[in-house]
Amino acid sequence: MIAPPSGPTLLGVDVLLVGSILAGIAALATVMAIYAAVTVKDPMAKRVKALNDRRAELKTGMLTQSTRKRQSLTRRSDTTDKVKDTLEGMKVLQESQVKMIQQKLAQAGFRNKEMAVVIIFARMILPVVLGLIGVIVLYWTDTFPDWGPTKRFLAFAALVIVGYKGPEIYLANTASKRTLAIQKGLPDALDLLVICAEAGLTVDAAFNRVAKELGRAYPELGDEFALTAIELSFLTERRQAFENLAYRVNLDAVRGVVTTMVQTERYGTPLASALRVLSAEFRNERMMRAEEKAARLPAIMTVPLIMFILPVLFIVILGPAACSIADAFSGDGPGG
Repeated sequence: MIAPPSGPTLLGVDVLLVGSILAGIAALATVMAIYAAVTVKDPMAKRVKALNDRRAELKTGMLTQSTRKRQSLTRRSDTTDKVKDTLEGMKVLQESQVKMIQQKLAQAGFRNKEMAVVIIFARMILPVVLGLIGVIVLYWTDTFPDWGPTKRFLAFAALVIVGYKGPEIYLANTASKRTLAIQKGLPDALDLLVICAEAGLTVDAAFNRVAKELGRAYPELGDEFALTAIELSFLTERRQAFENLAYRVNLDAVRGVVTTMVQTERYGTPLASALRVLSAEFRNERMMRAEEKAARLPAIMTVPLIMFILPVLFIVILGPAACSIADAFSGDGPGG
């Protein structure tokens, strides 16, 4: 027999017990928040280290011929060399495929190009591994006895497809998030570039200054601008530094900025006026996207309004009247 609660109750629930549990959860959340605030790490430390490594490579002349270097993997290790040799021996490693994955890695923020071989190897191995796990779990063991042959086959096929498309989906998702973050901060970055250009700074100094100013608010954009500033300082062809920026960022706006920079470097056109026009266009584009989302909001809110808000409203308004009518017909009312 269950003992009745000793404290006050609400709908049969011990209020003190529930309050104690909630207080414990709140205290645990407070401790976790304090711990996270005390042990927070600088998000720019890792990016600064990567940029310094890039600067050191450019100083030693390892990447002065970027166009030719893109045709092969850089910063190789013994493990990746063995993996590449194995894939080439199996006739599954194509140069066009390596270049495409290298560009996706750059767009996702991964500077190490040797990861392209690892991703290709993972796309070949993961379907086999997950397929074997699926066969063991679904067919050799009695883990899911209620599943029929069709459901087992669909689960096995899903594992194989996830193993093959998983790395590619992860790269595409990471690159899209990074591109969206860069797109949000690009108008502000162009405004700062205009100010720096009007103040008399050179292009590489302007990029470096903008990277420092926007590094906290837009770390992805600051990372790309800082890397471009380093390449402008060390590459023999300044045009190549701007083309590398367009190579790493899959965004039409960035390609427009790169084209403007290249034309400015070649023909000597005023940089501030061209950047001011681009900044105005990007701000108008961002405003149009916001207006488009606001215009779609009524249509998006229709389904939650019908499913969640209107039924509750009907219950609140018509509930007392329905109870009164039911009591009147049942004869339990005052006049019954």
